[in-house]
Order: sequence, then structure tokens, then C-alpha cells
Amino acid sequence: MARILINGRNHEAPEGECLLPELTALGMKIPSLCYHRSLTPSVACKLCVVEIKAQGKPARPRFSCAAKIKDGLEVTTESALVYQMRSKALGDLLKMAPNAKAIHQIGREFGLSTGLRPDGCIRCRLCVRVCNEIIGARALKIEKRGDLKYVVPTSVDACIGCLTCTNICPTGAIRYEDHKQVRTVLIRDEVIARHTLRHCEICGRQFATEKFLKHVKTGDGAHPEEKHEHTHCPTCAKLYYRKNLNLVAPRLGK
Repeated sequence: MARILINGRNHEAPEGECLLPELTALGMKIPSLCYHRSLTPSVACKLCVVEIKAQGKPARPRFSCAAKIKDGLEVTTESALVYQMRSKALGDLLKMAPNAKAIHQIGREFGLSTGLRPDGCIRCRLCVRVCNEIIGARALKIEKRGDLKYVVPTSVDACIGCLTCTNICPTGAIRYEDHKQVRTVLIRDEVIARHTLRHCEICGRQFATEKFLKHVKTGDGAHPEEKHEHTHCPTCAKLYYRKNLNLVAPRLGK
């Protein structure tokens, strides 16, 4: 039997045996998906990492499914480095199998943070393309963060709050909130922009941002129907500019 130190406590374990099953037999909780005691360890899932210090050597991370028990080993099953490496391993597994319940269960059980935030975005670039090609604001771009690409704002003030991106997004990943005369545009719960809203001169409803109205006023793109400059919401604009205005006006007061 070998004498080993696990998380500062002395234990005896069979020398030469695999470390992982001995740790679990002693009541240590170690995440693992690819280990089976009847098979040669493959170190595929990389979740069972621990820190091991051998006699005369500094502590270093090792996969407990492949580590052999030796006299004098010092094992640490929980540390900042262990947590970081397990979280990365879990994130790598989720990239291959994002819907695997066993992976998500391990993440919940061990409180691992993968750095992957489900955002609903399928990277179709519709929002980027419509903002560039139709609106002309060029407020969104694709940016690589780590191993993944994300839709992000090009600058802090490029967005005009027109909501074309929220309307064209096929998955609802981009959304907005109108509250107390302020419009907030978000993706992944990250704020893209905040805008002051203008009120309709007829009904009083908040309907457009200051930057959007300015963008429309100064834009040089052709429009199939020229209209007089106004600050009316779409509904009131349709009613106001009908030929028979005298019949429509009384209804607006009701």
C-alpha cells in the first residue's frame, strides 16, 4: 500500500493502481465521462484533471484516469487551475455535443463555467448585412472571440435604433426594450445602444429614436414616395395624409 496525501489528509491506496477510482472510492467527487475501469484510459474528456505533486517535483495538473498511485503523492482535487481546466474541457465537449444532457449535468453538479453563453445567434449575418446594405448605419460587425465569432457593435454610437436588425433576426437573438422614453437594443443581454425616443405629435406614442429620424432626414437614398417632414408614428402618418382628412381627424380624438 502507498501512503498518499489527498487535499491535506493522509490515505492509503494500492500502489500502481489508477488514481481516479481510488479517489472516488474515498468519497472524492471527480467529474469524468470517458473512463471505464475495464478499458485502457483514453484521456478523451479531460474532465478528471487534478493537481499532483510527486516527491521532489513541483505540483502540476494530471488526468487522474491515467495517473498511477505512488508512495508520497500529494493530490489536490480542487484548485483554481483545476477549475479552469475542467471548465475549458467542458466547453470543448459542448462544442461537439451541445445538447448532451450528461455534459450539462456535470457542469451544474461541479459549478463549472465554460465561457459559452447560449445566445440564439446562428451567425447568419442578416443583421450585419441589412445594417450595411439597406440602412447604411454600419453599426454591426462579426468579431472573433476565442474560438467563436460574435455579432458586436462597430462602435458605441453607430447604432441608430431603427430596429431593422431585431425584425430581420430569424432567431430573436437581437431584441429591444422601450422604457421611459429610452430604447435599449441588446444581443446576448449585452447592450448594443441606448437611444432617446421621440413622441408622435398626434397620438403621443413613442415611436422612433432621435438618431433614426436624423438618419432619415439626412440620408441621400431615393424613396419611392416623397413625403413631407414630420414626427408622426406610422399609424398616424397614414391617417393624417389620407385625402379625406376631415373624416379621419375626429377619430383621433376618441
